[in-house]
Order: sequence, then structure tokens, then C-alpha cells
Amino acid sequence: MSFKDIYGQDQQTAVLQRTIARGRIPHAYLFYGIKGIGKKTTAMALAKTLNCKDGDTDSCDACAACRKIDHGNHADLFLIRPEGIFIKIEEIRKLQNQAKYRPFEGEKRIFIIEDAERMNIPAANALLKTLEEPGPSNVLILTTSRPYLLPPTITSRCQKIRFSPLRKDVIVAFIRERFALDEELSLTLASSSEGSIGRVLEMRDESYIALKRELIEKITSTDIERNPMHLLLLIREMRGDRDAILGRMDILKSWYRDVLVFKEMRDRANLIHPDCADATKRFSERMEGPNILKSIKTIERAYSAIEKNANKQLTLESMMFKLAEIRRTSVMNELNV
Repeated sequence: MSFKDIYGQDQQTAVLQRTIARGRIPHAYLFYGIKGIGKKTTAMALAKTLNCKDGDTDSCDACAACRKIDHGNHADLFLIRPEGIFIKIEEIRKLQNQAKYRPFEGEKRIFIIEDAERMNIPAANALLKTLEEPGPSNVLILTTSRPYLLPPTITSRCQKIRFSPLRKDVIVAFIRERFALDEELSLTLASSSEGSIGRVLEMRDESYIALKRELIEKITSTDIERNPMHLLLLIREMRGDRDAILGRMDILKSWYRDVLVFKEMRDRANLIHPDCADATKRFSERMEGPNILKSIKTIERAYSAIEKNANKQLTLESMMFKLAEIRRTSVMNELNV
């Protein structure tokens, strides 16, 4: 895939292409924005263009270098990802060792660090040394959806490029081209995507759809504000590893946003989860606007805490008990009216 094939990030790719045309490639980039909007894809396209034998400001997608990068076996491209929760110092040391040498077969040696905010402290400190003395042939590309978790000493040494959520019409075009779906279903998926193609691909997974509907159904149909057993069962449903819990919290946060939209606007057209509109309507009728906002903020605080490696179980339990308390307050206020 080359720059021309990237959806919805025309300004970002244009900036990169102008830099390539001027021959003024910085030693480090920070690509940041929500998940699933093309940060890694753009990083790979940049790696291809910088090492393409026949391209100019975009890769040809046909030469030996481009094909090797597509197949993941180019000698001058290195991908670093979290192993478990963190990117550890051992991975950065491997990067430093490779960065000592000139490129083997291309013009530039490219290091792409995915989810860079997940570097532990020793890894981040080690990377800082490389950013201070990167070498003339090395280009580092850090990608993150949470730039605020990266040390300022690292972000200040990178050229930052912000990736924006994609417009709904761009998402619809992607869906119709990739999946050949009709316009109505494409619009439904695009409305639920929050501007992320990655989220569309996730939502196309039947297990995700089933999980979302089951979670929303249990929240709306059980009396968690009065029955501690039902609340504990719901907490159990939310458990999992870090990414699984954050994924469930994403569903909850976006759905509570739908509840607020329905409460204030009675508008199904702007729902992120239009397939759950009936449950959303019923729930919105039992909640006050200020308490819906409190619920959203409660989820956001818990999400941020788990991102920062707080105890998952305690944070999850605290969040769910707080949501039940907020819901109980709304029910009591309704009874007192």
C-alpha cells in the first residue's frame, strides 16, 4: 500500500510527501490519533517510499524493496510491538544495536514502534538516548493513540503528525469497496465507527457484535441498582485482560453517549449503536441528563486509570458500583417526582 491508497489522511500524507520532495526527512516522527485510522499503514507507506527504487514521493509498489516491505522481510525495516503490557528495554536495545550500522540494502533504516506509550520507563529512557543521537541513516516512527502517556522528553524530539478520525462518507466508501455492503448497512457501520476503519473491521466480527449486544442488554434489563448479585454478575462479564476490559469500557462509554443523545435529542440518526436503539431509548427514559454525564465521566476515569496500569479488578469494581449508584439516584429522583 502506498500513500495514494490511504483513506482519509490526505493532509497528513501530503505533509510527508512534501518533506520527502525537499529531502529533509526528520530522524523521528510521532504519529498520533485514535486507534484504527491509518497511523501504522502510513508508517509502512513512508518506509516503502524512503526505500523504493523507482518511486519519487510515493512508492511504486512493484520494485523489489516495496515487495519485501509488503512481505515483511526487508532488511532495513524493523517493527517493535508490545509484548504483553509493555515494550521492554530489551526491544529498544535491539533497535540501538541495529541503528549502529548503515542500511543493508536501502537508503534508510526504518524503525516503527507501535503503541509507543506502552514502553516501560527503562525502555523510554533508552530510546531517548537514540533520539538524541539517531544517526544519519535512521528514521524512527512512533505511533500512539495516547500521546499524553509518553514522556515530554521523547515527544519533543519527534516531528508530530496528528491523524484525524475519518469522515463518515470516507468510512462508507471504504466499507462499500471492501465488503460490497448495501448503503443502509454501510451507513450503520460508519455511524458506529467513531471515525475509525479499525473499529469497522472489529465491528464486522460477529463475536464483537454479540458481545456488544449482550453487554447492553444486561445493563438495560437487570436491576443492578437494587440487586448486588446482578451487579456482581455484570462485573464478572466485564473481566478479562487489559485490552479486553478497555474494549468493553469503550462499548460502555460510546453507548452511554448514545443514551445522552437520545435523552436530549430523541434522534436515532446520530447514534453510534443504532442497532441497540430500542434499549437505548428505554434506558434514557430512566436516567436524568446530568446523571448520564456523570456515568460517562466515571467510565472515562476508570479507562484512564487502567491505561496507566491501575489494578484492573479494583478499578472495574469501583466503576461498576459507581454506575449502579448513579443509576439508583436517577430511579429515586424519578420516584420522588
